[in-house]
Amino acid sequence: MSGFLEFLNTASAERLTEIAGISPSLAANLVAARPFETVEECLKVRGMGRNLLARVQAAFENADSEKAPPTDASPSIEAQPEPVPSEKITPPEEEARAGRRPSFGERLGTAFLWFFRAFLRLILIVLVIGGIGAAIYYGAPFVNERFLLPVEQNTARIAQLETEVEAFQTQLDEINRQLAAANEVIVELNNRQTEESDRLDALEKSVEAQTANLTKLAEIQTALETALKENNDQTLQTLRREVTLTRILDMLARARLYLAQSNFGLAREDVQTARDLLADLQKETNDEAQLQTLQRLDLTLNNLPEFPVVASGDLEIAWQIMMTGKPIATAIPEALSSPTVIPEATQTTTPTP
Repeated sequence: MSGFLEFLNTASAERLTEIAGISPSLAANLVAARPFETVEECLKVRGMGRNLLARVQAAFENADSEKAPPTDASPSIEAQPEPVPSEKITPPEEEARAGRRPSFGERLGTAFLWFFRAFLRLILIVLVIGGIGAAIYYGAPFVNERFLLPVEQNTARIAQLETEVEAFQTQLDEINRQLAAANEVIVELNNRQTEESDRLDALEKSVEAQTANLTKLAEIQTALETALKENNDQTLQTLRREVTLTRILDMLARARLYLAQSNFGLAREDVQTARDLLADLQKETNDEAQLQTLQRLDLTLNNLPEFPVVASGDLEIAWQIMMTGKPIATAIPEALSSPTVIPEATQTTTPTP
């Protein structure tokens, strides 16, 4: 063992690679890991195992035995000729049996034995072929029923499922397309709703502004009426009329805003209030434009809330007459006493202030 350890510690990398199983990299690792205190320490080198170590030791021992000279110091003994093997001596009976011809009975027995063996082989072959045929005859339907038929059924079922999957995929694509279209419609509706909300907010702010103006005008008119009771001055009388006209215009403007909001009840109240104020003012002035405005306001009141479109058109005409102060050369239609269908082409959209 000490000689093998010395071999591991002194052998070159080229010598180590001559041993089967040791690569150049393993030989370099062994050289780098020297010296080894024991043979087992070389097992710590990466790539070195016990089987490979045993192979290296066997190669070392074989090489050492080939190099060792013969150490037999015993006196030489003359070579003696090997004894010649004696010929086999056969007994006389066997010699006689080997020289004589077999009898008819022996030949008949040999033939019968050969025939019996051939017959047994034939029967065995027939049984094997019959077993194989029976297995095929009875096993084929079983195999067909248990294996082939289920495979065919599964194949047909898979083809049917693939067809159904394709149909479901087509339906799913159609549903996705419809969902995409619905999403676009929803987005459009949301945009319209946002625009409508902005418009309603603007209308609400306009209504609040008109309400604040009407409150101030009402206070101014009350103050003027109080002053007229104390001093019936013509200037105060004219100023009161101007304030009243301004209140009427603001009242009609707010009524238009209410109609834009489809708030027909509040619109009717404002139109009624403006009509009452204008009737009192028209008694004092006998103005023809104010009289025509009263007629249009009456039509508006008669058409609300059943016919808001027609009422909106009459209110717009009354607004224009009040703004210009001049009557319009148009016939005043009678108030609708029964529900009438308004054609789409004759409907007038009220402009939003």
